[in-house]
Amino acid sequence: MQIAVTTPTGNVGRHVVTALLRAGVRPRVLLRDPARLDPAVKDEVDAVRVDQYDSAAVAGATRDVDALFWVDPTTGSEDPLGDYTRATASVVRAVTENHIGRVVFQSSVGAEKRQGAGEIDGLARTETALDALGVDVTHLRCGYFFTNLELQLDALRAGALRVVLPLDQPMAWVAPRDIAEVAAGRLLSSAWSGRCVQAVHGPADLTWREVAGILTAATGHPIGVERITDDAMRGLLHGAGMTDGLVEAVLGMSTGLREDFVPEQPRTVRTTTPTTLASWAYDHLRHLIGDTGTGTVS
Repeated sequence: MQIAVTTPTGNVGRHVVTALLRAGVRPRVLLRDPARLDPAVKDEVDAVRVDQYDSAAVAGATRDVDALFWVDPTTGSEDPLGDYTRATASVVRAVTENHIGRVVFQSSVGAEKRQGAGEIDGLARTETALDALGVDVTHLRCGYFFTNLELQLDALRAGALRVVLPLDQPMAWVAPRDIAEVAAGRLLSSAWSGRCVQAVHGPADLTWREVAGILTAATGHPIGVERITDDAMRGLLHGAGMTDGLVEAVLGMSTGLREDFVPEQPRTVRTTTPTTLASWAYDHLRHLIGDTGTGTVS
């Protein structure tokens, strides 16, 4: 089986690559700069230089591929949903021209709304486009990444996270490595077919108050959380250098899910993954908070 992996240096993709290597698979990895690959895996993969927004290049890079792990690339432009549309065109062309029969797509909790969830709407469009192709596809509806906290290092060091969600509203939090394990399992398994949705909810739904307490205990650094207005968050996002269009797309991921949203799939043994926020924060985040590097608020 020839498996292709996009974003192989990302928070999830790099773990997908190593999981496939452990399973005895030599994956084909698609990325803009092969020099960014971990030296430990460089000789264990087939790297192809490609821009995921270039549909012809993606189609060329995925010839003879049997299964594809697709992640829409991150965008920093004024028109993030337009970028998602371009990325969707690339994966649709690749799957169609190369007759790729199996796709695992990294989506998000909230994509089931289809519209009204900011940047997540772009993922929803990719879902519907892949569904229309009639191939075997699994959409991974992932919770809030632990690693999103790395974008708020300055706020964490100052001991004050700022959010627009209600502080007692629970939501799914998940470790990217756990998402990767689910993705690799789906890529390698022949036990499923058709259109599937697989939620990846982490071990527990957490409120922001609970998150602040967990981070305080795990890092030894007092961390509080404050709910601020949407306009105040816009100011923080603009201050971090985001374009107007990206600010609204990022903000919409929170505002679009804070009123009466319930994920399509409930928490079950199938949707629950093991890594806790406490263990991840102790192993990883506490060292970053102790560093003197620069973080941004998002």
